[in-house]
Parts: sequence; structure tokens; C-alpha cells
Amino acid sequence: MNILVTGSSGWLGQHLVPRLKKAGHRVVGFDPVPGPHTDVVASVTDRPSVRTAIRGNAIQAIIHAGALHKPQLATHDSGEFVSINIQGTMNLLEEASAPGSPVDRFVFTSTTSLMVSRQIREAHRRGVHRAFWIDEEMGPLEPRNIYGVTKFAAEHLCRMVHDTSGLPIVILRTGRFFPEEDDMAHEIIQSDANIKANEFLFRRLTVEDAARAHVVALDRAPQIGFDTFIISALTPFSPEDCDQLMEYAPLVVHRYFPRYREIYARRGWTMFDYIDRVYDSSKAMRRLGFVCSTDFGDILTQMDREDGVVDTPFSRVPWAS
Repeated sequence: MNILVTGSSGWLGQHLVPRLKKAGHRVVGFDPVPGPHTDVVASVTDRPSVRTAIRGNAIQAIIHAGALHKPQLATHDSGEFVSINIQGTMNLLEEASAPGSPVDRFVFTSTTSLMVSRQIREAHRRGVHRAFWIDEEMGPLEPRNIYGVTKFAAEHLCRMVHDTSGLPIVILRTGRFFPEEDDMAHEIIQSDANIKANEFLFRRLTVEDAARAHVVALDRAPQIGFDTFIISALTPFSPEDCDQLMEYAPLVVHRYFPRYREIYARRGWTMFDYIDRVYDSSKAMRRLGFVCSTDFGDILTQMDREDGVVDTPFSRVPWAS
């Protein structure tokens, strides 16, 4: 299959493009930043370049992973987020669904961040006593920043184009897999690696799993038609844990992983005192047939090895030191 991947020079693209090529696909990487997996150096805001890339390469499928992301809130203004994340997505969707287009499926990389309102973000500070259980049915959605607002708007564009054209579109709301320092680092005392490990309990996945989810979504899109999925490591928690997760999370974690304190203590690591939200990715397991291969239990197992080496995800990312 001929596949156009936007964001091919980005963190996800660097892992996704080689995986697609290994599976036998012909991939055209599209990104404004040159890179080893990028064939077309252009922005999705440049519609003629989008059209040429699709028509000139007989593209049959598009994975739209290119966007301005949350870490770039500090370096880009709101207008750039609107232009790239909304108008850029519309350019791709309209060219993909235009008469005579060879495209027969579209996968859109969205984010769980758009599901987090200011109320959720500030829950502990506001005295909320129960963690939020977040699944695809939660609403109304009230994104708290321009990143979330533009990704939510782009999701609506995906739905609109599917409804009018019938183009199969799968939206993946991915949890955290970026290598940058976590935005909670200023609030808590754990090291960056400690924070990221903790997050595998409720809102993180490896970039390898993120890439694999896109491959699965691409394959399943024609059968699914249109749907939205949270993509994150399966949480061990249930909604019944939400009260105690906000009250004192280490007790809940200990209930599911009795040896975690011992394993953590060897590295001088600790658990968050509270967890204010949990992403439920079980719909992806049921309907998409996808489950992340790395979860919190896997990380504990690797940390418990006699040599103390953690292969995944720590040794392959910049924050592993």
C-alpha cells in the first residue's frame, strides 16, 4: 500500500515509518523539517504540496501524525496552532476525499490532552475527592489550551468528512509518549524517569506502542468506518479505585503490585501521592483489537532484573539517564 505519513521527522514518525516499510508498504514521509524518513519537505498548510504528494504518489492511505504538540505551547503562538492543526488537517481531508482521489483510509493522531479540562487539571487543588475515570464516552469535552482546542476541532473535521464522503477515518487519542520532561516535574519531587514510569499506570505508553497502534488502525479502518479510541497502556485500576486514588494512590498501587515499593526503593523512586485521572483504553482492545505491549507491570519486571537494566522504555529514550 502507498502511505503518506505526515510528521515523518517527528518522534512518532521516526518509529512509525520504518515499521510501515518493514511491513512492505511504500511510505512517503511529509514534514516541514528534513529528516531521514521525510521525502517531501513541506507543511500541511501548503495545499498544493499536499495535493501533489497524494496524487503524484498514488497514495492509498494517510496517517496524519504531523501537528504542533503540547510541548510547543511554549514556542508557538495560537495562530500557528490553528493554521497547522486545523487548516492543515482540513487540507489533507479534502484532498483525500476529493473525486478521483486514490485514498481509501485515513488515520488521525489526536491526543488525550483534549479530554482534560481545567477542572480536571486542577482537581486536587480544588479539593475534588475522586479521580476522574476517562473513556471515550466522557463529556462534554472542554480542552484547557489551544493545543487541545485545535485537536478537538480537527476531530470534528474528520467526522464531518467521513459523514459527507464515507472515507474511513480512525482517530487515535494517544496518551503521553513524548520524550520531553514531563510538565508535572515542577510540582513533584520525583526524577523525570520516575514520573514517566508512574504514568504507565494511568496515562502513558511507549512510542513503539504508539506506532504499532497506528499500523493496526490503518489495517482496520475500512471495517471500522469511523471511530475514536484512547491509546494508552492498559490501566490496572477500575472505577471503584477512584476515591482512594485521589486520597492516597500508593495504597491502591500496592494492592495491585505488592512488590512495587521494594523495587522502587532500590532506585530511590516513589509513587505519586495522588492520581487525579485514569485513561481507560479498553475500547481499543475490544473494537480495534489493540493492546499496548508495555504496561506498568512490565516496567516493574524489568526493574527487578538482577542487573538493574531496564530495556523498555528507558534505555531507548533521552530521559533514561
